[in-house]
Amino acid sequence: MDGKYWYLKRCPLLEALTDEEISRLESRSRARTFEAKSQIYMPAETAGAVLLLVSGRVKLYHVTPEGKESILAFIEPGELFGELAALEAGQREEFAETMQTSTVILIPRDEVLRVMQDHPEVVLGLTKLIGLRRRRIERRLKLLLFRSNRQRLTSLLLELAEQYGQRQQDGVLIGIRLSHQELASIIGSTRETVTTLLGELRSEGLLSTSRRRLVLRSVERLASSIGEPSPSISPS
Repeated sequence: MDGKYWYLKRCPLLEALTDEEISRLESRSRARTFEAKSQIYMPAETAGAVLLLVSGRVKLYHVTPEGKESILAFIEPGELFGELAALEAGQREEFAETMQTSTVILIPRDEVLRVMQDHPEVVLGLTKLIGLRRRRIERRLKLLLFRSNRQRLTSLLLELAEQYGQRQQDGVLIGIRLSHQELASIIGSTRETVTTLLGELRSEGLLSTSRRRLVLRSVERLASSIGEPSPSISPS
């Protein structure tokens, strides 16, 4: 079985497709590998395909009028992105950049539309995916408007713990390595401010840091400090 075929079959949104349908989709799709920090697409490019991440990690972001990067989402293997191309023809609105060497499968828009027509569950899945990402973006916008830098950073750490957290003896390891600049780009702050805030949290015994490795020493205290419920974290 072709590797591309296998990854298409593993994508949760495509699980309902028959082997014949997957094989047709595979024949129309193409795989590309990008080195770390490579642009997959940029705003104003024609959105002619939906992308499936096979390996690596991708970040989606905007650039503000002041030239600052604002991270919207991280894409993990098995996830689709650029999904708005499936719903309407037009141009991309964000940047997609690899964080490490990554392989993606580009699925033509007309093939995605055909699958959506034959499988209503795919339409529902795409709608849920778009809704989930939009809610996360709206939540971050609210944080930017109504919370301090420390509250925004704490909320982000809790969100990352829920998505990537791994329970260990000394706390919850956030299983994604992010630089201080990347953290700042998500919460709309500066690298210097994030460095200072992480130092405060470390001195208070709430987290430990080492080489972009973050361990939340007390998730419950962090959540309580900003009036949020503790995130649900799967056992390691």
